[in-house]
Formats: sequence, C-alpha cells, structure tokens
Amino acid sequence: MRSTTPAQFPLALESRFRPIITPLGVTGNDGVTVTDDELIATYGWVSLRTPLENIRGGSISGPHRWYTAVGLRLSFSDDGLTFGTTPTRGVCIEFIERVPRVIGSRDHSALWVSVADCEGLLAALPGSSLSN
Repeated sequence: MRSTTPAQFPLALESRFRPIITPLGVTGNDGVTVTDDELIATYGWVSLRTPLENIRGGSISGPHRWYTAVGLRLSFSDDGLTFGTTPTRGVCIEFIERVPRVIGSRDHSALWVSVADCEGLLAALPGSSLSN
C-alpha cells in the first residue's frame, strides 16, 4: 500500500556540471515527486507530469558518457527525454502512453532522470521490480 505522503527524490547534483545545468534553472529543489496518483518531474524551468497509471515501470542505468546524460535533451535513439545532472546513473521511467512533449517535436515515451536515490525512486514506481 502506498503512503499518502508524497515521496520526493532530488536530483543528484555534481558541481562540475553546474555550468551546464545552472543556465537551465536547475536547483537543489528539482527532481521527481511521486504522489498517490501522479509523478511530477522538474528540471529548472521545465516539468513533466503524468498519472501513475501511465507508468509501465523503470530501470536503473549508468554510467553514461557525460555529453549524453547531462542536460535537458532528447535521446538519440528514440523520443525519450533526459533530465540529467550526472552521468553516473539514473532511472529510466517508461510510459504506457506517450506524455506531451517538453522539448522537440514528438511526445515522449520515457524519461531518464538522474536522481540521488535511484533505488528509492524505482521502488516508488508502479511496475518496477522494487515497487511496493
């Protein structure tokens, strides 16, 4: 049974990447919030929201090359979106139905986000092997 208290997962901030993410408005207040019925991800001036019932699951991945993982970007291989602050690791959240586009010209089927507590976020997501 899920908690009625929203679970918050701040981004993992590395000082060496601040020159890339600070102009995008990213601060220590950004990250992912999971409520009883919604996932909200913020990355500076942009955000993404989707109902929890739209989440297929998630997986932890990394390390990645810094230039593919840090910043606000689209995936080179699909329509996935990245809210990246570190190349070390992050969680790829897969959606059942694409979410409205944040950047680019197509809606997004996934979000990769580099939160500080990857295991905690994965456990909070429906459909993941760590979920409650």
